[in-house]
Amino acid sequence: MISFLTLFGAALVAANPVILPGPVSGTAPDPTTILISSVSASGNGCPQGSVTTELSPDRQVVTFGFDKFQTYIGPGTGPADRTKNCQLHLNLKYPGGFQFAVVESTYHGYAQLEKGVTGTFYSTYYFSQSPADTTTTETSISGGADWEFGNVYTKQDLVPTASIIWSPCGATGILNVNNRIALVSTNTTAYGTISDDDATVALTQQVHVAWQACK
Repeated sequence: MISFLTLFGAALVAANPVILPGPVSGTAPDPTTILISSVSASGNGCPQGSVTTELSPDRQVVTFGFDKFQTYIGPGTGPADRTKNCQLHLNLKYPGGFQFAVVESTYHGYAQLEKGVTGTFYSTYYFSQSPADTTTTETSISGGADWEFGNVYTKQDLVPTASIIWSPCGATGILNVNNRIALVSTNTTAYGTISDDDATVALTQQVHVAWQACK
């Protein structure tokens, strides 16, 4: 069962969150006018009914929670266990004259990675109206040390300014997020997993968005 965590997770309240600039009059729509019209998911990392979605009150953070996005590597596992994919389709409804863009992603969950194992998160973003315009972020965890026996992680990945893509101007924007988690190892006997540890440590992805008036 997924339990949503506050920004960067309750287990890591001491961490310093990256705060996006708040809405400035004329540059962002009234938060009460921004709504999630629909959300759908597909892929071996997110079977039907295993993804939940939450939109923050200021409409600057979309949190996806995953119940089945779990990867494993090591003795007794196969190639299909080492890589999982989840394609998300988020349809936001908002007033005309504005547009939004993904500027950062934060991943939170549980990882146990022995020395030699590396876990990598890949996320590609694009809008259905402009599928050729994409931006991709990537962040990794290297096994051993603190990860040998398992630990909670929070990984932030900023979208470079030059790579930011904006939704079309209008009243709707369908954001597609293609997520992939991959485990690789230089040691055939080493074990690794990226998953949710229990009901208190959900695997979540927080997508931070910025708003602006259409130009």
